[in-house]
Amino acid sequence: MTDTRTPDSTTRDLRVAVIGAGRMGADHIHRLHTRTHGAEVAAVVDVDLDRATAAVADIPGARAFATPAEAYAAGVDAVLLATPGFLHEEALLEALGQDLPILCEKPLTPDVASAWRVVEAEVALGRQRIQVGFMRRYDAEYAALGQTIRSGDLGELLMLHCRHRNPDTPPGFTNEMLINDSVVHEFDVVRYLTGEEITSVAVRLGKASAKAPSGQHDPQHVLIETASGVLADVEIFVNAQFGYEVATEAAFEDGIVDIGRDTGPYVRRAGRWGGSITPSFVERFGAAYDLEVQAWVDAARRGEIGGPSAWDGYATAACCEAGVAAQGSGEKVTVTLNEKPALYAGSGHDRVGAA
Repeated sequence: MTDTRTPDSTTRDLRVAVIGAGRMGADHIHRLHTRTHGAEVAAVVDVDLDRATAAVADIPGARAFATPAEAYAAGVDAVLLATPGFLHEEALLEALGQDLPILCEKPLTPDVASAWRVVEAEVALGRQRIQVGFMRRYDAEYAALGQTIRSGDLGELLMLHCRHRNPDTPPGFTNEMLINDSVVHEFDVVRYLTGEEITSVAVRLGKASAKAPSGQHDPQHVLIETASGVLADVEIFVNAQFGYEVATEAAFEDGIVDIGRDTGPYVRRAGRWGGSITPSFVERFGAAYDLEVQAWVDAARRGEIGGPSAWDGYATAACCEAGVAAQGSGEKVTVTLNEKPALYAGSGHDRVGAA
């Protein structure tokens, strides 16, 4: 189906409405305005109108609004959704009602039932409009690992060992958020790297750090199994203090591949040696975010999506639901998925818009 509303590459820039002007939204606003080709920030929407107004202050022609409906009435070509996850369903359904291309920051929605409602709405529309912001697929090291797996050069992939460490957590970061806000990335990465669905999740709670806030058990060990029997384990440690680290070791029949190790200058001076540690996800995955947004813009101008689909968002929501259940039960929990709609046939778990 041809999208007659989407400007092609020979006409004007894609006019983007960014919904949510918090930390992630502000980062995307700056990215779109300064580093993304073929797009411009036309509107910023935030319930805090003063914050939206401040976000567009230095962007000629951009306007601030308190509701998405106002931005749509003013005329935009696409939507970048960067609000908290619990607000996503309503915003996604409204944007689908406008038949606009959407880049939705993860999660698609915070629970499997609402994620499925979004999938059903997109299926009813008849074409894929939603790209979900799993930015690790655009990271150079993860992309290289994915290529190694698909090439078969090292034989079959057997296991994945993942580390996901944050220096600390903001107030209100609950036990369940270790799964829903952090391990959600590993769920998507495992699906991306293996090209298959996750079938079960188990969570072990061992010795807890005294640095974890009350009510949060940190770290945790998550065990994931895929349809072909590939095992992936995740150390999720969100109060690790030392800095930010996301790394994966892949075990193959004929070799081992490590990604995400510390990089950069290694200095020896004045009787000391060492380097620096990435302080947050912004620095570690900044280039990946740039590629992700550019891939989305390029695809949106063609009337397509350029990466993970709403189905991918739904499947990871199902994994998160199983993970939270496993936290509470201590048992292995089966991941249950509805039948994949024909709209997503051929999109694949390993789909990514990065070159």
